Amino acid sequence: MTAPLPTVRLNGRELPCPPGTTLHSLLEREGLRPERVATALNARFVPRAARADTPLQAGDEVSTFEAIVGG
Repeated sequence: MTAPLPTVRLNGRELPCPPGTTLHSLLEREGLRPERVATALNARFVPRAARADTPLQAGDEVSTFEAIVGG
């Protein structure tokens, strides 16, 4: 029997996280434009330049934030 894939939470949604998934690849897979969101991993800010080198692990909590413009 095949073991289930590990999961992470993205903005409260539980998602599969195959081995080797990075923060950048998760954002792209979920249709989020990496250049338009800020990210936090386990409540710690992750700069855009570090996302491709930030591997995800089972149980990680990922949050994204979009800039709000207005007056």
